[in-house]
Amino acid sequence: MRIVEIRESALPLSANIQNSVVNFSEHTVSLVAVMSDVMRNGRPVVGVAFDSIGRYAQSGLMRERFIRRLMAAKPDELLDETGKAFDTDKAFRVMMRNEKPGGHGDRAHAVAALELALWDLNAKLNDEPAWKTIARHFGVKPSERMPVYAAGGYYYPEDNLGRLQDEMRRYRDMGYEKFKMKIGGAPLREDIGRIEAALKLVGQAEDLAVDANGRFDVKAALDYGEAMTGFGLRWYEEPGDPLDYHLMSELAAVYPHRLATGENLFSCHDVDNLALFGGMRRGKDLFQMDPALSYGLGEFHRMIRSLEAKGFSRSDVHPHGGHMIAVHIVVGLGLGGSEAYPGVFAPVGGYAEECVVGGGGVTPGASPGFGLEAKADLAPHIKALLA
Repeated sequence: MRIVEIRESALPLSANIQNSVVNFSEHTVSLVAVMSDVMRNGRPVVGVAFDSIGRYAQSGLMRERFIRRLMAAKPDELLDETGKAFDTDKAFRVMMRNEKPGGHGDRAHAVAALELALWDLNAKLNDEPAWKTIARHFGVKPSERMPVYAAGGYYYPEDNLGRLQDEMRRYRDMGYEKFKMKIGGAPLREDIGRIEAALKLVGQAEDLAVDANGRFDVKAALDYGEAMTGFGLRWYEEPGDPLDYHLMSELAAVYPHRLATGENLFSCHDVDNLALFGGMRRGKDLFQMDPALSYGLGEFHRMIRSLEAKGFSRSDVHPHGGHMIAVHIVVGLGLGGSEAYPGVFAPVGGYAEECVVGGGGVTPGASPGFGLEAKADLAPHIKALLA
């Protein structure tokens, strides 16, 4: 068994929205397809994945370095001992040949997309959903469904509060019971008004989280923390720069409620530093690393094992994502939950119709692999990539 071709396409995101830091209207995603020489029903078995939401496609990095290395590798450099599946750890080492340590950035996203496509391919070779392949590989008792919340609450140029409430109402009508909104893109007093407006729709403060997207310095993070303490919100997410562990430790020392961060950390060493120096409190604070941005599932699992060795629980891990790949990983690894992006970040955001939302969770569906071909708005792009 071998890889016969790897293809990549940069897809634009349908998301003319913004948080406190970026406008998503120019963002793209790398969609990749790893084609094997195994034939089923007259067609090759193909692994499909993408790098995630909130960044840019890595077309050049993939074509100039990582796809070339995979295609140049001999079969025994990529296959497991049975010869019937691809060894994703081997593939990771092949892709990282001649790469210096550190400086993760977009390199981590490019490798992640290709590594995850191999997980999709392995699951399809087994004719099973990816969560089953993941759970068996790592020896984990999987969850039945993923605890989910609707992430949104963006800034609008007109009727900001009215449109914010309409957005939360729409999510509630879709079956979501917990929610997240943006802060940091307006003055503190205005943001407090936005939180109060959202709570009129959400109801209980413990069902609403807030996300600053790394906007604040220490003073602003503390000021917001003090102003929001009385709400008792579900969590206060990514107050400062992802590598500002001092800010996190200062905030954790005074903010009594849950904090969450980590979606922009791309290596196990960075997560180690967050756990050691960021003031993260065991049994309270959450880690949100995204396997589709951080070298793939192998490095992500190393992060989880490292956190567990430091006394944290995998239930404290809520990966950033809002897409089909995240659902399978959370269920397969028995993690705490993840987010959804209802109606935004098409074609990769959100879930296929076979994924049922309700009762505070979402099921991953029964399609082989990550089930990306079952997602109606993404399927035409996959078809075009494979044409």
